[in-house]
Amino acid sequence: MNSNIVMNSNKNSNSSRKLCYLGPEGSFTHQAALKVKEQCKSLGALRLIPTACENIRNIASKIEDCHDLGIIAWENNIEGVVIPNLDLLIDAKNMVGIARLGVDISFDAVVCKSDSIENCSTIVAHPHALAQCRKFAQKRGLKEKTASSNAAACRDLVNGEVALCPKICADLYNRQIVSEAVEDFSGARTEFLVLAPRDEALSFVNMQRESYSSFSSIIAFIPRSTGAGVLANLLDVVRDHGLNMTSFMSRPIKGQDGLYSFIATVDAAPWDSTCKAMIQEVVEHGDWVRVLAVYPSDNQDNPVMNDWMLPNGGVCVDASSSSSDTSSALSALNVMRAERELLW
Repeated sequence: MNSNIVMNSNKNSNSSRKLCYLGPEGSFTHQAALKVKEQCKSLGALRLIPTACENIRNIASKIEDCHDLGIIAWENNIEGVVIPNLDLLIDAKNMVGIARLGVDISFDAVVCKSDSIENCSTIVAHPHALAQCRKFAQKRGLKEKTASSNAAACRDLVNGEVALCPKICADLYNRQIVSEAVEDFSGARTEFLVLAPRDEALSFVNMQRESYSSFSSIIAFIPRSTGAGVLANLLDVVRDHGLNMTSFMSRPIKGQDGLYSFIATVDAAPWDSTCKAMIQEVVEHGDWVRVLAVYPSDNQDNPVMNDWMLPNGGVCVDASSSSSDTSSALSALNVMRAERELLW
């Protein structure tokens, strides 16, 4: 993702502007906010404000009602999209993403200064952190307990508990590190979205367009009708307009069985002719469309899925083989394995 973010605003240009983040101090979102403050020079001075009660909806309120900026976690390359934040953005009244940046993620295990890990029976952290450090917890027989954020878990720690948190939290909250980098997988990274009032987004976007040529967009679609081929038709529209889609997911329409919204990330901006035409065609079909975010991006070559990255099991043959070669390869598979994996 792009590491240099250029933004401008038609409000508060001569004074500091608030950038609200999921607190308390020391959270990964706080670190992302510090990164924004360092890189967004055109915004002038930014005041970083942790939200009260560490509630993500308080960030939405600050953006929509007070015209502040905000930052939320969007996607982790271990645990995937942060679902509550995705739902928040889909349902937002006046909020849109205008920039995206990443933060490397690693967790230390900490205890109170007067405690030791041998006396602990519980491990506390945000659900994503618990999922990323499960081997550490299971090895020590620790019962999981969720917190609103990893920094809050460290701040509110009591004897008998281990907290998972960023390294900076230990000094910040006077805790003792008992084990470093306890995550199951190295190389974890979380992408964050910088949010602005939707009414002001155009001024940010126009400033970015002066400095960047490549953009990506997150777009939500809700088909108004259901049935065979509806989703395929939607994907055909994206493909037929030549757009590269880097992710695609669904979310249920709450309380309604069988109805979903679909969220796609594409390597294009809404003002690009191809993307604009795609959106217009979907709207003409009678479906609902909303751009959730648009941000500068470094559109890289398509990544390759190497053999060692694939999950255990499953069936895979060389996609470059001819159809007859593929058929032969499938025939050569162990029959019992094929029956098990393909449910023949």
